[in-house]
Amino acid sequence: MSTLVARLREGLPAEAVLTDPDVTASYAHDMAGFCPAGAPAAVVLPRTVEQVRHVLRTASALRVPVVPQGARTGLSGAANAVDGCVVLSLLRMDRILEIDPVNRIAVVEPGVVNADLSKAVAAHGLAYPPDPSSWEQCTIGGNIGTGSGGLCCVKYGVTAEYVLGLDVVLADGRLLSTGRRTAKGVAGYDLTRLFVGSEGTLGVVVRAVLALRPAPPPSLALAAEFPSAAAAGDAVCRIMAAGHTPALLELMDATTVRAVNRMTRMDLPESTRALLLAAFDTPDPGADLAAVAALCRDAGATGVVPADDAAESELLLAARRAALPALERVKGTTMIDDVCVPRDRLAALLEGVERIAGRHGLTIGVCAHAGDGNTHPTVCFDASDADEARRARESFDEIMALGLELGGTITGEHGVGLLKRAWLARELGPVGLELQRAVRQVFDPLGILNPGKVL
Repeated sequence: MSTLVARLREGLPAEAVLTDPDVTASYAHDMAGFCPAGAPAAVVLPRTVEQVRHVLRTASALRVPVVPQGARTGLSGAANAVDGCVVLSLLRMDRILEIDPVNRIAVVEPGVVNADLSKAVAAHGLAYPPDPSSWEQCTIGGNIGTGSGGLCCVKYGVTAEYVLGLDVVLADGRLLSTGRRTAKGVAGYDLTRLFVGSEGTLGVVVRAVLALRPAPPPSLALAAEFPSAAAAGDAVCRIMAAGHTPALLELMDATTVRAVNRMTRMDLPESTRALLLAAFDTPDPGADLAAVAALCRDAGATGVVPADDAAESELLLAARRAALPALERVKGTTMIDDVCVPRDRLAALLEGVERIAGRHGLTIGVCAHAGDGNTHPTVCFDASDADEARRARESFDEIMALGLELGGTITGEHGVGLLKRAWLARELGPVGLELQRAVRQVFDPLGILNPGKVL
């Protein structure tokens, strides 16, 4: 360890290398439960690309594992330390290097917070649409690493669709530039897309060229109450089949609605079995909401309440953003699943989760990006109760199995990390797993980048 630290300090300021165990322990894990975390040998906080390259060259020479980190808001254990590793925190690389309104791009360092970028580009009449629920804390580098999504994906898509180019430091310290700044470009293999969602296993992103969009007008929203998950799922199918493109189409089950009410006192309708939120940012959102309201009623909605203005709409969306914090209060600990299914199987997933909760005697709330089938079943349990914790883990696995049975995927936006490694093998199959491991070997032949994660 003394050799490692001495070598690191040769290319880093003294304050950028942390070795006090009480301090480094605070960098040991992200927000995922049931994921082991080791003790780092050191935590480094570089500010420049050359400093990152120095860290990787040193680690490669000494065969020391490196775990890249952003804000540690991840939910899969991908940022968890392994024993004796160097934790490479990119939080201090937080500059917005360029905003180009003509070409509609932003060039940023990985430590830029998602919400800060959104505010900066808004001053130019532009928007960066990907908006994870943790957008006020999570970083662009972390979003790229996990392939994050958000509430507005149904219309605007996920992070991968906005990453045009990257600068990446490879395991041996070489600097790779991928992609482009142009609106179009198909030269060579798409290495840029390969790095998105790679969770720090192929290289360390140190700069990103991101696509921007014109800022949309303020959105209007409605809330629709349904007597069953099947009716809410039917409404989602009707809305999408009719050709509507809502900016947001979100769902909360009865358990989630009750939890949000307890935390926020918003007086959401607790008689509902499923609450659907739809929003439009079109030139005439009122007309779009009226059409969607009719479709919801046709699907069996017992109540449809449109917002009168942007302020009321924001209150409805605030309820959805409060869902996960509210469920955390139910028992003190949560396991947040991230199963994505085809839209027409959404109701089957919700009904299946309800059966799993009953079988295990657990509270499981579901909130979902209903417009793209991405659900977040959230298992609430008391971590100090060993039996309840066991049942929570078993139910979590059963939900992933259900998602695969319904033709879905084990993760729509949170990533694999440690939490879902075994399940990724089931989803990919033996041939897919073999090829992905071969790709990883090309980029990291020594196996030092985020070992034990993903594959």
